[in-house]
Formats: sequence, structure tokens, C-alpha cells
Amino acid sequence: MNEKDFAPLTAACVRALNDKLYEKRKGAALEIERQVREYVATNNREEITRVLQVLGGKDFSTSQNPNGRKGGLIGMAATAIALGKESSLYVREMVKPTLACFYDQDGRVRYYACEALYNIVKVARGSVLPLFNDIFDGLSKLAADPDQNVKNGSELLDRLVKDIVTESSSFDLVSFMPLLRDRIYVRNAFARQFLVSWISTLDAVPDIEMIVFLPEILDGLFNILGDENDEIRKMCEACLGEFLQGIHKERSKADFAAMANVLVMHSQSKDPLIQHTALLWLKDFLQLSGRVILPYASGIITAVLPCLAYDASRKNTLEVAKIVNSNMISLIAAEADAGAQSAEQKVHSTGGKDEVKEGTKSETESAATKVATRTGVFTFSKVQGVSDDLLLDVGAVVRVLMKYLSHEAIATREASLRWIYHLLQKTPEKMFCFVDDFFPLLMKTLSDPSDEVVLLDLEVLTEVSSNPAGNNITLNYEEMGLPSQAKVTKPTGLSAYFVKFMVILLDSFNKDKQLLEDRGSFIIRQLCLMLNAEAIYRSFSEILLHENDLRFACHMVQTLNIILLTSTELFDLRNLLKDLKNEESCSLFCCLYHTWCHSPVATVSLCFLTQNYEHASNVLLLFGDVEVTVEFLAEIDKLVQLIESPIFTYLRLQLLDPQLNQSLITSLYALLMLLPQGDAFRTLRHRLECVPSFQYQVEKKTISGTKSKKTTKSIDFKKLLEIFRDTQEKHRMSKKTTRRKETARQLKIDKV
Repeated sequence: MNEKDFAPLTAACVRALNDKLYEKRKGAALEIERQVREYVATNNREEITRVLQVLGGKDFSTSQNPNGRKGGLIGMAATAIALGKESSLYVREMVKPTLACFYDQDGRVRYYACEALYNIVKVARGSVLPLFNDIFDGLSKLAADPDQNVKNGSELLDRLVKDIVTESSSFDLVSFMPLLRDRIYVRNAFARQFLVSWISTLDAVPDIEMIVFLPEILDGLFNILGDENDEIRKMCEACLGEFLQGIHKERSKADFAAMANVLVMHSQSKDPLIQHTALLWLKDFLQLSGRVILPYASGIITAVLPCLAYDASRKNTLEVAKIVNSNMISLIAAEADAGAQSAEQKVHSTGGKDEVKEGTKSETESAATKVATRTGVFTFSKVQGVSDDLLLDVGAVVRVLMKYLSHEAIATREASLRWIYHLLQKTPEKMFCFVDDFFPLLMKTLSDPSDEVVLLDLEVLTEVSSNPAGNNITLNYEEMGLPSQAKVTKPTGLSAYFVKFMVILLDSFNKDKQLLEDRGSFIIRQLCLMLNAEAIYRSFSEILLHENDLRFACHMVQTLNIILLTSTELFDLRNLLKDLKNEESCSLFCCLYHTWCHSPVATVSLCFLTQNYEHASNVLLLFGDVEVTVEFLAEIDKLVQLIESPIFTYLRLQLLDPQLNQSLITSLYALLMLLPQGDAFRTLRHRLECVPSFQYQVEKKTISGTKSKKTTKSIDFKKLLEIFRDTQEKHRMSKKTTRRKETARQLKIDKV
């Protein structure tokens, strides 16, 4: 060795620093400490710098000899101690070589590096903060060191650095955040524990505004919350809890919009703790931020609705999800749709894709937003020129709700329907931009196995049918399968979509016979309760007039007739038809009669209901030309049972005056003659035997009964009778055609 290369260190000191024995290296370090103290006393900075260059050079700190590296580190620590307050002038020269040894392959070298830096930091104190990022980076690596001694040493150094940062008023958090944001996605448990401890420490410092930078690290914290180690999970949970309390205290400093995507993403996590915590944050965000959170409504709904299906094992998450859902709904107030309708239509025209639009960005884009965008989480930006009140992206929300309308959980499907109903009430103009998208799903939901879901679905369909926003649509009868000249009356107080709804509902009943059998009566009764029973029956009648499938038309009329005669929901409609007191009731009777002709027995029952007994008698006399089938006799059997029910109490009482109601008696005897001698036959015969004795007259008479000439003067019963004949003729021809086709098909099968 050339002694000049190590000056001002002596050759003996250099040899001792490279010795394998600790005691000799320690002795050399004491010699260096004495020597540096002399330089400090004489203010000989050149020699001090030279000592640091030698110790931090290739012969010591970066030497190939591990003993030399150890000697260089202990010498560096001795130099720092000797420098005392002057050490602030040489921080970089001391810290950089020492930190380089943090990554040494030799565990003892790494330990000595921790010890040396501890002494340097202890002396220099706040002067090391400009190099904080380098120190933090090194400590984060040593926190996961496999050598326990190294780990213990790094923990001592870590506590010291934390004390210095906590005391300092000049800590540069802005320059530190990129490093923290990068390191927070580490997977090692010890490194995670180290990071969370630092975040908690920084958050506890009053002068450090960690809340401002929370969007940068929130995603990473939620990832750490899912660690397998329970201690780390609890530590992270406590840290997040402190942050949430801080947001409550200083809400003005929190960037709710920047954190919303992160919470939306993690509220869909499969980890129960992560999901529950994210939902808790969303709950508080909705209370604290208000409408700022509206652009993320679709993402929040995506996260919340599946949680509503949780059972008792996830009760806490279920309760929080309910609150979030309720609070989110309460944010959707009545909005001025006009300003945003064009924007919604533009979104709709993109084919239903969520797009992240470029708007005005801050100088620093948060990592949380980057992560959310990268992972495909719902992100929305403000529509240019639209106020905060119009931030809700109805199109995105509708697409989410459409998805969950077919969810396996009943509670989720119910919540989706409640959302659609609420949006139809609060933002009708924007919702009707998408009504053609979700309306088919609403119709499909009528087949849902849950009665509650079907009931909610009917409420939504009712809102669609009655909302004035639906008047903007143009009815195209040909697209709905009706003749272009068809006319279906749009009732007062209902929208044009009501007609479309009635057409599609009947078409659904025709295509899905099981739906008609299982839910037909329930659906029609509920609609009569929610809407206008007269409007529904009139619309059904007018639509069925153009039905090409006569068999379905007959079945539908029979269903409607039974509902009309038996349902408590149609009490007012029965009363309207019972007396035909005015033009309105007569018009309704004629409208129904035209369609009821598809079912002969239903036609008679309608005449009985409206007390047109003479016409009923005339219709029954035409039954001789009607094909008598088992189904036909079953319909007569049902009519006899209805005659014995409370619905026709007034009819039975009118039998007490046979002189005025001869046509009624004639009609009942005609029914008796049509019936085979079974239970229905005996029931009706016993009823007729109770009629007061009178001379039965076969000749037809004009029956006044309970009707006056004024009552029925607007009804042309002769024309109605012709309509009945024509309708029955159509049915006969249709049956012949059906039989002919069936015979031809059977012959073809036999030949094969």
C-alpha cells in the first residue's frame, strides 16, 4: 500500500481497520475520532473531507474485503461522532457510502451499516432530511432482512429517524410521496408493516397534511389490509380508521373524488375485511361529500347491490351496504334534465361503453386514479358545460341496473328495480333516453319466481306507463305487430308508452303461455290496482281485436273475464258496467263486447254483468251453431258457479220478479239445456226451481227489468249480435284450417 493514498490516515490505522478482529477495528476507529476532533478544532475541512473520501472509497466502504467494509463503516461512525455539530456539513459524504452497505451480501456488513448510520443520524439530526428518501428506501429493504440482528438494528435506526421527522418542521412530504406510493405495493409482510408504521407516524404529526396526499396511497393501504398476517391487518385497519377520523375533522382538505374510484374497486373485493372497510368509507363519503360522489354512482351501485344478498354471517357488511344504497338514492334529487339530455344521448350512442374523457387535470395525477383506470373500474368525468347537479351518468347507472336485474339474489333484483323506479321519478327525461334498453328486461322480469320482485317490476312498468316523459315516443303499430290502421286509445293521464306496454304484455302472454297461467291474473289485477282498470280493459280489448291467433284471443278473453267477475280490485269497473247509466259505460260495454265475442260463454257472462238479459238470451240461442267441446262445457260450468257467487247476487234477486225478467230466466234455462247432467246441471236446476211459479212463455218480450229505454238506447244490439256471429264464424274457419293442417301433417308422418 502507498501511505499517500490513505492520508491523513496512517498505515497502522488502515491495517487495523481491515483487520478481522473487531477490537483492532474499534481501536482504529478511536484513533480516527481523535484525529478528526483535532481537525475540527483547527477548522481543517480539507483533511476532514479527505478522511471521509478514504473511508467511503474502494478500499473500505466499497472494498472487496468484508472486513475492510466493516472497518470503513466503524470509521465513518467515529468520524460523525467526532464532527458533532459540524457533521451537518458532511452529511452526504457520510450517508451515501453507509447506505450503499445496506445492500451488502454479508449480513454483518449490513448490521454495521445500520449501526454506523444510526450514529451519523443521531449526531446530524435534521440535517439528514434532504437524504430522507434514500434512507427510507434502505430501511424499507432492511425491514424484510432475513438476518434478525440486521432487522433489530434497522428498527433502532427507524425509530430514530421517525423521531427526527416528527420533530422537524421542514420535512418534504411532496418529494417523499412518489417513493411511498411506489413502495406501498410491496408484498413482503415485514416491509408492509414498516410502511404502515411510517404512514401512521406521518399522519400523527400535526404539521404534516397526510390527508391531502391520501389518494396517492389509499389503494396500497387497502391492498395491505388484505395481508394474511393478522397483526398487519389490524395495524392497517387502525391506520385507515385514523385517516377516516381525520377526514371527518378536515373534510375540506380531502379529495373525495380522487379516492372514490379506489373505494369502489375495493368494495367489490372478495376479502370480507377489505370490502367492509371500503363500504364504511363510502358510507362516510356520501355523508361528507354529498353530490361530489355522483359521477361514481354506477360503480358504487355495482359494489353495493350484490352485498344486499348477504346472510347473517355477513350481517355487518349487509347493514353498511343498505345504508350506502339508501344514502346514494337520497342524493338523486329531481334534476333539470334538459341541460343534460343531449349529453346522455351522446353517451348512449357510443354503444354503452364507459369512456374516461380528458378534462382539466391537476399537476399531479394520483396513483389511485391510475390504478382504477388500469383495472377498469368505473371512472367518469364531468360533462363540459354541465353543472354539478347533472353529474349523474344515468346511462352508466342503467347498464349496471340492467345487469343486476338478472342477479341470482332476490334482494339484489329488488334493489335494482327500486333504483330504476326512483330514477324514473327523479330524472324521467334522461331515463326515457334508455327506456328501450331496459324495458324488455322489465317484461322478462314478470316471470320472476318471487312475487315481491314481480310486484316491484309492475310498479316500475306503471311508472313508465304513466310518466309524462313517455309522451315523447311515437307509436308505430306495425312494429308492434298491429295493422297500421289500428287505433288503441291512449287513456287520459297515462303516457303513450302505456299503449306499447299493453301490446308487449299481451304478446308476452301469447309467447309464454306459462306466464299467462302462472302470473297472468296476478299481473293484470295489480296493474288494475296501480293504474286505471277501465283503461287497461279497454286497451286489452282494442288490441285483441287485431289478434291473428284466435285461440290465444279466446283464452285471453276468458282470463280477463274471470278477473273482471271475481277480482276485488275491479269492483268499481263492475259497478260501472252493471247499470250502463251513461255514454261512458255504454261505450266501454261495446268495446269489451267486440272482443268478448271470441269466447261465447264470456260474452254471455258480460251480458249478465251488464243486465242485458234479452241479448244474452239471443246469444245463447246461437250456441247451437257453436262446437261443443269439453273446454266449452267447462266454461259454462264456471259461469254457473259464478251465478251462485256473491258477484251475481243482484241477478238471483231479480229472479223474484219473473214477469219482468223473463229473458233472464230463459237465458238460465238455455244454459241448463246446454249442460250435461252433472253437478253444475243440478246446481242450476235447483236454483231455477226456487223461482216463484209462473206461466213460462217462450215468446220473446222486450225486457224492461231494471233497465230503462234511456239506458241502452245508444247500443245497437242487432249489430252486436252480428258481430258475435261473425266472430264465431272466424273461429270455425280457423279450427277447420287447423284440423286440415293437422291431418296433412299426420298423413305425412304415416307415409314416412
